[in-house]
Amino acid sequence: MPITCFIRYEIDPVQRDAFRRYAENWGRIIPRLGGRLLGYFLPHEGTNYEAWGLVGFDSLAAYEAYRLRLKDDGEARANFEFARAQRFILREERTFLDNVAAPAAGTSA
Repeated sequence: MPITCFIRYEIDPVQRDAFRRYAENWGRIIPRLGGRLLGYFLPHEGTNYEAWGLVGFDSLAAYEAYRLRLKDDGEARANFEFARAQRFILREERTFLDNVAAPAAGTSA
């Protein structure tokens, strides 16, 4: 069953550009390693310290295999190190979701 990994980040709002760079890096890395990147999101208005990432997988087993590939990938390790060194991520939470309703093909959401 397909799942979506929903990642909630608490970020340092002063370092939005650093988080943007981090997210843009995942835009290359995630698809190459087997995830379906649904998007990374920074706040536009309102709360300025929350950001989100959504990544789809065919199953929890596919996610676990992806996590193993992340550990072996130089570009992924460098991106994790960038976040650790710059300290723009203050907190990170992961939730795994089942998609129970999606827009019908050909309709707008």
